[in-house]
Amino acid sequence: MTTYGKSWGTITANAIILITLLLIAFLSLFPILNSVSVSLSDKAAVSAGRVTIFPVQFSLANYKTLMSDKQFFISFGVSVKRVLLGGALQFIMTVLMAFPLSRSPRRFKGRNVYMWCLVIAMLFSGGLIPWYLTIRAVGLIDSIWALVLPGAVPVFNVILLMNFYRNLPKELDEAAMMDGAGPWSTLLRLYIPLGLPAIATVTLLSVVGHWNAFFDGLVLIHNQDKMPLQTYINTFLLQPAQLDNMDPEMMKTIMQTSDQGLNAAKVMVSMIPILMIYPFLQRYFIHGIVLGSVKE
Repeated sequence: MTTYGKSWGTITANAIILITLLLIAFLSLFPILNSVSVSLSDKAAVSAGRVTIFPVQFSLANYKTLMSDKQFFISFGVSVKRVLLGGALQFIMTVLMAFPLSRSPRRFKGRNVYMWCLVIAMLFSGGLIPWYLTIRAVGLIDSIWALVLPGAVPVFNVILLMNFYRNLPKELDEAAMMDGAGPWSTLLRLYIPLGLPAIATVTLLSVVGHWNAFFDGLVLIHNQDKMPLQTYINTFLLQPAQLDNMDPEMMKTIMQTSDQGLNAAKVMVSMIPILMIYPFLQRYFIHGIVLGSVKE
């Protein structure tokens, strides 16, 4: 009787946990499903609020409006360039800072001073106006470097990778020293291969951060041809002067497009690259976050 009661209690508990997880999953996916449906629905249905998780009066007008502009593809290319350049720069700076900071103060004189500088920089910002004035003073305005250089040293990523390295067995360093390996050999042949979970984690954070950033492009980029995708789709407005040069087919598409549906299409398009990258790094993500967030 006791065993039966315990089994029934276990089944009930598992059922409650499963239902709770399914509910959380649905609540997490509902905004995405709703955005997909809104972007694929007719303007009248969206305006009437009849769209939930399934498209109503299926229409590709929102995507046609978004994709018909050449500037969209130019901005897409700028964002790809930003992710590649900024991601590579952050990777190099993060690894080169995390490795020496993972050494003990006995081996790296002044380590604690550098750590305090990093922590203070992470907790306190210099402010938006000094940030802008500094970038303008060094002549980076309206260039791709204005989007990648100011964030070249992500302090959170450095601390995450540093803690990961500090959790590695000290015997690895001793064995490398006995084999005659210097700091560069130890880093390139030992610490980078062993740190792949944490490196994949910080790389994913870097890629997502660069791809989703739009405010810096709005402030620092004045030339539309150099504007990243997120900045462009957040400022994508139809100018009245454009109506004079539009053909009837394009006019019909515009009339079928709602602001809400167009915004949903923007969200969907901006999600595609991250959704393509994440599956390849997902298996490292949780492992790297857990191992790099705690120092024993």
